Amino acid sequence: MAGRHMHPVCAACCYRTMKNRVVFFTDLDNTLIYSYKQELGADRIGVEIYQDRTISYMTPATVRMLEEIREHLLVVPVTTRTREQYERIDLGFVPEYALVCNGGILLEKGVEVRSWREDSLKLTEGSRDALSRGRECLESDESRCFPVRSVGGLFLFTKSRRPGESAERVRQTLCSDRAEVFQNGQKLYVVPKEINKGMACKRLKKRLKVSGVFPCRTIAAGDSAFDVPMLEEADFSIFPDGLYQVSEEGSGAVWKGGKGTFSEFMLEQARLFMGSIEPYPVRDTML
Repeated sequence: MAGRHMHPVCAACCYRTMKNRVVFFTDLDNTLIYSYKQELGADRIGVEIYQDRTISYMTPATVRMLEEIREHLLVVPVTTRTREQYERIDLGFVPEYALVCNGGILLEKGVEVRSWREDSLKLTEGSRDALSRGRECLESDESRCFPVRSVGGLFLFTKSRRPGESAERVRQTLCSDRAEVFQNGQKLYVVPKEINKGMACKRLKKRLKVSGVFPCRTIAAGDSAFDVPMLEEADFSIFPDGLYQVSEEGSGAVWKGGKGTFSEFMLEQARLFMGSIEPYPVRDTML
């Protein structure tokens, strides 16, 4: 990670001394950080450099609140980005844990945990045929405008000029409950059902329990279909309106737009959750 100063504070050390232990799982793109295409104001802070130009930013308020809460919560980035793409981001600190490749790879203090990837590959053994058929379908798709790539040996990625049509074609080809097809703009993903953010969060909680750091409660924040399993796994979920529906009243906060950004809203909600035994209503945003 390049650009900003890395603070030496170990978030997990602070976390381990907490009376009420909380893990905060957060998506990155459009949740905590934003593309250069997003209007954030002249005082936005660059957090990602690619090919000598800044391509992702955070708002000053987001940076300030993240710095505050990470001394009390164990902040765990959870992203579909590859490790290389994740490592371009400078959050101002090195997270104790980060889940990349949709949770298929775990980084501990920036170092990959090899056994985690091995376990992820074992989990996907039953999905290999589905991935193979998905690859064949994508490679023969005339609308495809990017090579079909295997991400960490875990799932497939490509781009299409007609992503909706391409995604539907793959779904019809698979007719399987072993893999899911996701579309995000031109981007297409074929992902084994076992490689999802919710499963990854569950696996990490188990790892924390074994190490003696068992989270009493968990928060999750995200903005896309990739994040829904993670939102379902958390005790308290934060998400944009229309993405998800919580099962219990008071177990989520919905971003309905307005002043500020989703990143600021979700960090405010995490800060409020941090200071309460139970989540409580804030303005009219709570379910």
